[in-house]
Amino acid sequence: MRVSDLLEEGLQALHLPVESRLVDQLLSYQHLLLRWNKSTNLTAITEPLKFVTHHLLDALAVHEFLAGKRILDVGSGAGLPGIPLALIKPDKHFILLDSNGKKTRFMMQARIELGLQNVTIVESRVEKYDDHVDHVISRAFSSLEDFSSNCLRLLNKKGTLLAMKGPEYGSEMDALVNCQVRVHAVSVPMLDAARYLIEIQAS
Repeated sequence: MRVSDLLEEGLQALHLPVESRLVDQLLSYQHLLLRWNKSTNLTAITEPLKFVTHHLLDALAVHEFLAGKRILDVGSGAGLPGIPLALIKPDKHFILLDSNGKKTRFMMQARIELGLQNVTIVESRVEKYDDHVDHVISRAFSSLEDFSSNCLRLLNKKGTLLAMKGPEYGSEMDALVNCQVRVHAVSVPMLDAARYLIEIQAS
């Protein structure tokens, strides 16, 4: 199967617009990331079809949970999930935060090449970040305990933390205290693996 066909099928399954411009931008991001990955360690997944399912569609599968306007992607790394989400949600502003200078330089280049006016790149540790947002999302940042203790303070009223997790999340749940927690099963097209979104709010 062609990479573009797989991506288009995935977008359709996620009820997202299958537009040539969006497909081109997502694939341009993939090509740029894999090119940079040859000299900078950004991802262990380099096979193009697997990249679509495990990175692009995995990131986009949580799009329905972003009701607010300002979203902070903590430990964004190569821009996942923030850059794919910013491409499909141009009306929202995404702050991509990472403390690794090589990774933030890649994200800055991706922002320029993709023309992402709704993205800000911040090189910092989350402990030093103090702006307020509607959602803080994390794909592989830390444990739920560390995520909540570092990031609940950054939420606007009624804001949510969104932790993208695999099936191992259960062992981390007991550490969440003084907050409301909801667990959502997330279906990623063409990915035969369990995915969950842990939604956390201050009590």
